[in-house]
Amino acid sequence: MPASRRPDAPMDIKSGYPFWTVQSGLIDAFPPLESDVSCDVVVLGAGITGTLIAAELADAGLEVVVIDRRDAGWGSTSASTALLQYEIDTELVELAGMYGETAANAAYLACDEAIDVFAGRVDDLAIDVGFRRTGSLYFASKRGHVRRLRGEFDARRAAGLPVELLEQGEVRERFGLEAPLALWTPHAARVDPYRFTRHMLARLRQRGVGVFDRSTITGWTPGADGRLEIGTIDGPRLRSRHLVIAAGYETQAWLARKYASNRSSYALVTEPMARLPLQLAENLLWESARPYAYLRATEDGRVLIGGEDDKIDLPLKRDAALPRKAAKLMAKLARLAPEHRFEIGFAWAGTFAETDDGLPYIGAPEGFDPRVHFAMAYGGNGITYSTIAAGILRDRVLGVPSPASPLFGFERRRS
Repeated sequence: MPASRRPDAPMDIKSGYPFWTVQSGLIDAFPPLESDVSCDVVVLGAGITGTLIAAELADAGLEVVVIDRRDAGWGSTSASTALLQYEIDTELVELAGMYGETAANAAYLACDEAIDVFAGRVDDLAIDVGFRRTGSLYFASKRGHVRRLRGEFDARRAAGLPVELLEQGEVRERFGLEAPLALWTPHAARVDPYRFTRHMLARLRQRGVGVFDRSTITGWTPGADGRLEIGTIDGPRLRSRHLVIAAGYETQAWLARKYASNRSSYALVTEPMARLPLQLAENLLWESARPYAYLRATEDGRVLIGGEDDKIDLPLKRDAALPRKAAKLMAKLARLAPEHRFEIGFAWAGTFAETDDGLPYIGAPEGFDPRVHFAMAYGGNGITYSTIAAGILRDRVLGVPSPASPLFGFERRRS
């Protein structure tokens, strides 16, 4: 089926100075598309989601082209705070109430497995991309959340997920944090998403994958030979058996129905510290309040804190809100670690999309052209979801049943 034409102007999806691009600058360079290309799969989106999908498809022996209207990795990937956890924005107990215990457990276990799959990608790349395995501490923001977290602990343990229950004194002793209760898992990780994406794309190009940025797709139509004819705004065309749309928060522009709501999220990094607080060198931290604050460390000893999400999806208002939101994040950090002094380094904000159940949409809506596939890795687990999407979409392209597809697909139905 023909696609509706995309807007000519890309979304303004970030404000301020995302730390990763400031730290790393441009890594390698990719040309725009200047001539017609034929391949097995076109991946629209050269962020971390499209990159992981392209790697999986290339490993399956398919001819792949990656294309993006921006510089590769310069969209929401550059603003990502890149926490990899099996924990998702919707707690396991709540998710089980939506889809049943079996499906909810399977979704969490798939996220748990995805951390190791992503780690394997990093190992294969054999380049320093700021990846480190960590623990993850989920702490009760207030005493009224204690009962909820105890139930969450029981559900996770019953599902076979790695988890420990820490009482108030244990949280204080191990993390220097005042919280009435917390759940800790040893299975989490962090990464520099921008550096990973640029280096992985460079590696894929060495393997024969076409990587083109600053090239805008206008739409697609079925070709006479059964392939998709994909047009670009500057004229060159792509002919492909399949199209994967992994264009981040702009992906919804290709769909008639709205599957997620756009928000704005805010983050900052401090200046480097001689000693990190809250055991952040080895852990990620996040809280039970909604919207929640979360913390991680950077390689050079900075604290990264994010949160203060709001429903603003207007770039000018988001820009104006950034100083105020950064001040609130700094105040939150001071309350969590009062024995330390912090100095702000860089602050930024970005568009953040969330679904009503906290799960991604991977696949295609019913009735859509079966050769067109979507990867909408929305929510706080974007990189974990992207890793899952890579496996699901590889199977869809190859015509192989994927056991994970119903959990994250457009066809899922609540119980």
